[in-house]
Formats: sequence, C-alpha cells, structure tokens
Amino acid sequence: MARQPDLVDAGLPNTIVSRAFQFKAKSGERRLMRLLKDNGLTIALMALFAFCILGQWISGWYVELEDARRHAQPELTLFAYAVSPQFQSSVFENWESEFLQMAAYVLLTAFLVQRGSAESKDPDAPPRDNDFDQQAHEDGAPSILRKGSPWRALYARSLGLTLILLFVASFAMHWINSAHASAQEALEHGETPKTVLAYLGDAQLWFESFQNWQSEFLSTAVLVVLSIFLRQPGSPESKPVAAPNSQTGD
Repeated sequence: MARQPDLVDAGLPNTIVSRAFQFKAKSGERRLMRLLKDNGLTIALMALFAFCILGQWISGWYVELEDARRHAQPELTLFAYAVSPQFQSSVFENWESEFLQMAAYVLLTAFLVQRGSAESKDPDAPPRDNDFDQQAHEDGAPSILRKGSPWRALYARSLGLTLILLFVASFAMHWINSAHASAQEALEHGETPKTVLAYLGDAQLWFESFQNWQSEFLSTAVLVVLSIFLRQPGSPESKPVAAPNSQTGD
C-alpha cells in the first residue's frame, strides 16, 4: 500500500512544517486548558471524592483485617472487601444522606425563604419561572420545553426528582447491604439472621441513617444562617462582600 505523502513530501519547507505542528500542539493545549477551566469545579470535587473513597476503602479493609484476626476468621483480600456488604453498606449509608440533603434543599428552597441569606431566593422578587409556555421559545431554552406541557412539567422538576431517586436508590443499597452484614454477624454468633424485609424495621438500620441525616440538615441550616452575616469573595454561595446583611440571594 502506497505511503500517504506528509507535509515534507509535499515540498513544504521544514520551517512551515514545524510551525504547523506547533500550532496544532498549542491548539490542543488551549482546548485542554479550556476544558479544565470550564469544568474545574466538577473535576476538583470528583478528584476529592476519588481520594476519599480510596482512603475509606483501604482504611476500612485494615479495620476488617483486625476484626478477622481477633475472631480467628479468614481474612478478606482488598478487592473482596470492596464488594463486601460491610463496605458497601458504609458507602451507601453516606451517599444516602448526601442525596437526601440535596433533595430536601432543592425542594425546600423552592417554597421557603430565609430573608438575608445568600442561599435563599428573594421573597420580594417577582417569580422567576411563572410562564413556561413563553420561556420555552426563548433563545437557548432546552428543546424539551417545546414538546408539550407534560414534558415541560417533568423537566421543570427534573432536578428535585432525580435527587429523590438517587436518595431512594442509595437508601435501598444501604438497607440491603446492612441487612446482609447483620445476617453474617448473626450467623457468626450462632443466631438466626433476619430477612432483608424484616431488617427494614431494625433499630440499627435507622440508627445508621439518622446519625447521618441530622448532621446534613444541621450543616445546611448553618450555611443558610451564616451566609446572612459572613462573606467569601468570589463564591456563588456568598453575597458580595459589600452587600448589606438584609440582602436576600446573591
């Protein structure tokens, strides 16, 4: 098969070829920098998530090994621990509380206000989304808004609904894995394990959930109140530094 001619074969001077490759390299570098700039917040948060869940995985494995040695039981490998109900339960126990917090926050801020908070809508401002029919035809509006009233209604509530579904899915995974972990512990002590359905009424499951839920609601309430009086330059979670305390929203 004949080789395709490159730029040098085409008779172009080496300096032109060199500049062409330099331009291409710089263009790719600019695209990468633009990608990092436009998505920096998500990239940073996902990097922190990866670091933390890796730390949870490895440290939890060491705890599991120590417990196995104390009870003279077989030790799990690192990867076996990753799919164990003990680890899975602890992961989804935390995800569950986070998605509950976000779902509650999105839904409550749609109806309730905190005057003076950067985290609240302004109760004196006109409604932002009062005419979906007209807004559907504005420039840049998502095309789903033009597919009819049912689709508009669904899309208008899609953020809250998605967070609720993520909470329900995480709670289910926490419940199921916690039930399996409890069953394993019961068998180790010669007791009769509960079924997954029966475990739904177990105090341990709800203790694990409530101990996380309360902290999520407390931290959110603290942020709502502190943003009335305190500032952070450049943060969308804060009012402008010179804004009066009475200003609501950003």
